[in-house]
Order: sequence, then structure tokens, then C-alpha cells
Amino acid sequence: MAVKEKSLSKIAKAKKIEYFLVSFVDLAGVLRAKLVPARAIDGMQKNGAGFAGFAAWLDMTPADPDMFALPDPDSLIQLPWKPEVGWLAADLVMNGSPVEASPRVALKRQLERAERLGLRMKSGVECEYFLVSKDGDALSDPRDTQVKPCYDQQSLMRRYDVVRAICDCMLQLGWNPYQNDHEDANGQFEMNWDYTDALRTADRHAFFKFMVKSIAEEHGYRATFMPKPFQHLTGNGCHAHVSVWDPQGRRNLFLDRKDKLGLSRSAYQFLGGIMHNAEALCALFNPTVNSYKRINAPRTTSGATWAPNAVTYSGNNRTHMIRVPEAGRFELRLMDGAANPYLMQAAVLAGGLDGLEQKRDPGKALHINMYEEGYKVRDAKRLPGTLQEALRLLARSKPLKTGLGEELLRAYVRIKEQEWKAYSAHLSDWERRTTLDC
Repeated sequence: MAVKEKSLSKIAKAKKIEYFLVSFVDLAGVLRAKLVPARAIDGMQKNGAGFAGFAAWLDMTPADPDMFALPDPDSLIQLPWKPEVGWLAADLVMNGSPVEASPRVALKRQLERAERLGLRMKSGVECEYFLVSKDGDALSDPRDTQVKPCYDQQSLMRRYDVVRAICDCMLQLGWNPYQNDHEDANGQFEMNWDYTDALRTADRHAFFKFMVKSIAEEHGYRATFMPKPFQHLTGNGCHAHVSVWDPQGRRNLFLDRKDKLGLSRSAYQFLGGIMHNAEALCALFNPTVNSYKRINAPRTTSGATWAPNAVTYSGNNRTHMIRVPEAGRFELRLMDGAANPYLMQAAVLAGGLDGLEQKRDPGKALHINMYEEGYKVRDAKRLPGTLQEALRLLARSKPLKTGLGEELLRAYVRIKEQEWKAYSAHLSDWERRTTLDC
């Protein structure tokens, strides 16, 4: 059935949905919504739910006209823990035209660009998060103290009720989750589900963060995807697994069994585009001040940060920015938990398409331990050290400006520069302790 033929009011009656959350993610990654009773959803489906754009992080002013969020019926997710509520991802329009500087619209533009080239991107995400106390000052489990806590069964099972509740929801939603684990930091967890088309993955990523936070709250905890909430512990990554297929989604265009890493020529060019643009992409993949305390972190309590600091790729080797775990796909390890679900996918595709169009060469894979021998790779580009540095590189990036559009990049950089200025103006305890007597 075509999207335009789906009646949300009829779906509401069939599924006993009483309210809809008509949602969008703004440029700062904040999930915004209006709660719409089912009786009014037909009007919202036709005309959109109205918002004042200036009230969200979208680089608008109070003088701008109303912005409308048009719900996508294909994105509907019925909340497993509140089945009377349906969640809908929406596309933003203003004066009858799409808001180009909005994340979901930006991703759809990249997907349309790829479609014109006969390409279809599929992706999966690995979302790491911490379970902390309600006030966020401590881990939720005071007994989770091992130096190497990764995969620790006892700590995992002490949070079984929360982990199971989240996984049960994903099972109910048909996401096909296949594993849950305690991650490398104390109090940190990761849950994996099947990959799919990039837009659906982005919608599910946005909903997953909302779901995890909601269920954690029901159990008396707080879930955080903050990149580096604790200085001595491994940060929250959000690795993306990427492959590109034919328009029907039947043939993996990245797969070449004859290649040593199992990658086709187009896969290497796509990879080359991401590596060529990696420093500028950092501003989108690592979008907060705190992000740069993860990718440039010293060794953590467990012995490794599991985060990159240089632009390199390898085979099945987790010390590199990009690894190839198996034939036909690669894993981008740069992104962190603060990454915008839509801008993240859009930026991957924009960088990759630049690589295909310019036939960019990623160079040879490096089969070394970058944590121990990275100093030997003198020609590898280093990742930005701060959000400010990354934003300057993004603002100057011609390939990303062409790919993602000047309007989007200008709005994003302006909003993030405000964040950097606010951070720079903040007086920290560290500054007082180290310079009060200077």
C-alpha cells in the first residue's frame, strides 16, 4: 500500500492507539514532539502538526512562519510499554516546502541522490549507553567495579530487568535483536538489532534512545548516551555498519569475494570518501564539546579507549577508525552516543558518494595495533582535538557543502558554534584550582 493511502485514523482504530507522538529530531539531536489524540490525526496527516521553529534548534527566528511536521505512516512504532501511544517520525515543511536544514529531510535528500546513481544504503548501529543514578552523578550499580567489566555476566544480570524490558520491546517491534551485553565500562551496556535501509535505521535509532531512557526511568535509573560521562571509563560509541546495495536491495555492491578484505572497488572508493572527509565529518559524528574527550582520551581503567584518534582503516582490528569485520561491509567506529541519528546516516552517505564520484583511494589497509604503534604511521591524518576545530573544518569542506547543502551546514555550524562559545565562557572548578594563585 502506498504511503499516501495509509490512513492513520484507521490504523489507530485497528491497533487501539489513542494518542500519537508526532516527532522530529532537531539539529542539536533533541527529539521534539506533539501529543495528538487519535481523533485529530487525519488533519495532522494531511497538514502536519504545527511548531514554532525558533523554539527548537533549527536556526530560525521568532519572525519565521509556522513549521509543520508531516508524519510518515511507514515510521509508525506503537510504544510496547504504552501501547495506547503511537510514535511517528515526521518531515518538516515550511510554506509548503521541505525545511532543507532539518536532519530527516537531509537524510532523505542523500538517499534520493544515491537512488539516482542506482545505489541503496543499508546500515546498522551499535548504541552504547550507561545506566546511572537519577541525578546522573553515579553508576546505577555500586557493585559494578571490575577493572575489565566487559561481558561480565554478574553485572549484566543485576540489570537484567532493564535490559530484558528493552530487548522485549525490540522483539515485539520486529527489530530482530540478537544480543545484549555489558560493555567495556562499568555501568555500560549495548544492544544490537538487525541492519536495514538507512532511513529506517535512523528512525529506529531515534526511537531507541527515547525507549531506553523511558524504560530506565520506569526502573528508577537514568540512561545516558553522553560520549564521555566518566573521565576514567570508556566512552559511549555509536558505531555504524555500512553497505551499499542495488536499488532492489538484493545485491551487495560492496561485496567482492576475490578481494583480500572482501570489498569491491566501489566499496574502497566509498571508504576513500569517508576517509578524505573524516576530519570535517567529525563535527557531525562527534557533535558535542564532550565528544572530544572520548576520541582523544588517554587510556581508561580497562586498558583501552576503544575510540580512534587517527584516520586509518584495517581488517578485523578495533584500534582503527574503520574496520572491515567481514566481506561486504565496514564498521565506522568514529561516531559517539551524541550523534544525531539522521545527520549521522546522511553524513556517511555524503562522504561515501563523494568518494564514488571522485574515485577516491583510501590507500592501503594498516594491519597494526594503532594504540601501540600508531606513532609509526606518520602520514595518517589526526582527528580534530576540539569541537571548534571540527566545526571550522566542516564549514570549509567543499564536498560536504555540495553534498549536504550550504543551508544545512550553515545552520548546523551556527548552532554548534553557540554551544562552543557557551562552553568557552563557562568557568570550571579545574580553572579555579589550577590558576587561582597564578
